Amino acid sequence: MTSTHLLTPEGRATLIGSLPVQSYSEALDLILTHTPEIPLWPQLPGKPSAGMLQQFSENFPGFYEEDAKALFRSNAPEFAQQQLDFFEEYLAVCAEPAYLDQSLFASSESRVPGIYYLRERLTKRSLSGLWALKGQITGPFTLLTGLKDEEQRDAWYNPAIHEIAVKGLALRAAWQVRFLAAIGVPVLVFLDEPALAGLGSSSYITVSLKEIGQDLDEVLTAIRKAGGLAGVHVCANTDWDFLLSRQLDILSFDAYGYFDRLIGSKKAIHTLLERDGILAWGLVPTAEPEAISRETAESLAVRWEQQAKQLTTDDWDLPRILQQSLITPSCGTGSLTPKTARRVLELTRDLAAILNSRFKN
Repeated sequence: MTSTHLLTPEGRATLIGSLPVQSYSEALDLILTHTPEIPLWPQLPGKPSAGMLQQFSENFPGFYEEDAKALFRSNAPEFAQQQLDFFEEYLAVCAEPAYLDQSLFASSESRVPGIYYLRERLTKRSLSGLWALKGQITGPFTLLTGLKDEEQRDAWYNPAIHEIAVKGLALRAAWQVRFLAAIGVPVLVFLDEPALAGLGSSSYITVSLKEIGQDLDEVLTAIRKAGGLAGVHVCANTDWDFLLSRQLDILSFDAYGYFDRLIGSKKAIHTLLERDGILAWGLVPTAEPEAISRETAESLAVRWEQQAKQLTTDDWDLPRILQQSLITPSCGTGSLTPKTARRVLELTRDLAAILNSRFKN
């Protein structure tokens, strides 16, 4: 199925991935209490198998985990056969998308338990008030520059691994859409791409923007073809004009720390809004506990109004901008203490409520 139109979130709140708890039941209690309209499936970074690089590399040819370290080996004796089997299954799924649910691209419950816990919880309760569900997956650039091959190169530079990862992530993201859509509400899937903050640095001087863009678009398009809304989350500064030119429906950004950089791409932002795209404002700080304790929902509402006014035009007033907006933390809360993370969730909920009371059409 393919999404026929975009949604208007009207300033609803959702979260970014991780929580600093050990129990998926506790995580879902927090999520459903604070963001009941758009809950997400939780990632718990305290669990070794839940790392953002390992979690989505399951069943990829050449992927190994040894001594708590993950890497790719394209020189392993079994790699050629694994690669052949992988692409045969890839082509089979492309020909018959319904096969995706039973394919190697479906994430297992042992590797991505949060998504299974969320769907199970929601099937046991009323869906009243549920507006959408949110999933997330590591983006191709972050995964391929975060994992090494057998020569200790970034996997990005290994052509065989590169193609496997991009195509594997595309179908794994599409599987998330299908899995969550069974609940009966729209699905948003964000690509987590923190490595895009390194664009333009000496570390990635040999990396082609064109190739990054093609990889992103392949995964984003797979989400959209499966019927979901495709977003990209970057929790730092990046090349915003480049990112906004991709096939995304939602831009998720750290509005608390980097809006002054993003506003330099005002024309591209308006292009996104004009095609019914969505801005996910990461207004609630997550990087510094001092900022989390200092800010209030009211002070963050003032910050949103100051920022959003810089996007207003004759056609785009504050209520219309809020209509095309989500309210989120600036990043996940997995590195915080449970108490501080709970305050982030409270601020996110309360900020969305204030903005809706003031600016909702």
